Amino acid sequence: MWDWFLDLNVANEPFLFTCWVLSAAIFIYLLGKRPTLKWAFGAFMAVFLGALVGYAIVFVAVNVLDSFGGPVDDSVWIWVPAAFAGVLLAIANLWGSRWWRKLIAGIGAVVFVLTAVFSINAAYGLTPTIGGLLHISTDKPIPIPTPPPTDAPDPAEPLYQTWQPPADLPAQGTTGLVQGGIPNTNSGFPARPASIYLPPAALVENPPALPLVIFMMGQPGDPDPQYIAAALEPFAAKNKGLAPIALVIDQLSDPSTDPLCLDTAQGKVETYVMQDVVPWARANLHVLNGPKFWTVAGYSNGGQCSLYFGSKYPEVFGDILDISGEEYQGADIADQVLQNTFNGDQAAYDAVKPTSIMAQKGPYADTVAVFTVGGQDPGYIPGVQRNADAAKAAGMQVTYYEVPGAGHGGDALSGGLTEGFTILYPRLGLAPPAG
Repeated sequence: MWDWFLDLNVANEPFLFTCWVLSAAIFIYLLGKRPTLKWAFGAFMAVFLGALVGYAIVFVAVNVLDSFGGPVDDSVWIWVPAAFAGVLLAIANLWGSRWWRKLIAGIGAVVFVLTAVFSINAAYGLTPTIGGLLHISTDKPIPIPTPPPTDAPDPAEPLYQTWQPPADLPAQGTTGLVQGGIPNTNSGFPARPASIYLPPAALVENPPALPLVIFMMGQPGDPDPQYIAAALEPFAAKNKGLAPIALVIDQLSDPSTDPLCLDTAQGKVETYVMQDVVPWARANLHVLNGPKFWTVAGYSNGGQCSLYFGSKYPEVFGDILDISGEEYQGADIADQVLQNTFNGDQAAYDAVKPTSIMAQKGPYADTVAVFTVGGQDPGYIPGVQRNADAAKAAGMQVTYYEVPGAGHGGDALSGGLTEGFTILYPRLGLAPPAG
């Protein structure tokens, strides 16, 4: 019933332009309360102090408390002070005014805040809808095609050579929630429902076994398939409908928490991924078996998780795609994690960091790792570089790529996915080798 509202795109230009015009109109109206010097001075002080308070809050959050784990998008520095300035101006209009001005002031305060939220959200480019902002999915469950029973080994020839698309090949793949969900029998981890992308080749009557990608989003974030689907659709269109099946899982359970992709008091995430998700995928998806065809991928928090699982379990995951990943578990709040999760045991904390695991388990026999990061993401570039260097030193086949002009948002995610699958498609047998 409310899907239309939850699916409302609040990141497109017409919607944002409407918000900006409405905010400007209300702001101008509120400025014109009285044509007196006393009011002009009071209005100026309300706007000035509001902007100053907003700027101070952002400054403390970013540079003192490090609440965001590094720099934030420039839009935050603009819209937060602007919203506070508008709200204080609205409050100033509540005294000595008629009821309709009070009403407009109250509405204006809400409009100013929402305009700032929508504008900042659009700048990051990760949650374009109301549902995304509220972490409410409107995806519908889709049936998973029953895989044929087979113990046959993976084919020796790459799929791009042997696959001939039938007449019933759809023009596009499909996304939705995993019908019936993925049981958490072994872990008990309260993961939110997983979603899936099925490419065109998976939707025909007799589909081939395809590679698998297990993908994790960032924090806060949701197991939303739209981003990886949007990245894979152009590849599928160029390669006879071939693309990996992408299983998007939840490693958080709650977008406000970070269980670190480990088994901790916050939940057994590692057990969930390795003992619930992986066996379910093998039993329920028509995928190739070898680690060469299994990719663990993720963005930001999920990128760190992908490197952790890929480096620790190379017998399962032969490919890693780390997009703007955190350097290690809880890197932005390391002191807090050390005390709360590891009881101050630095050696135990260091042991689970991907660089430690790679140094211990290397050299890797056949692991391909792609590391991408926004070229304008100074808070993450050094950590991603260090992890890429450690992976190379451990014998992985490494690609490091900085997405031009991207920060730590949707542009880095989409650019990282495109670069990652450009590298991985020949590896997965879905396209001929480049050049």
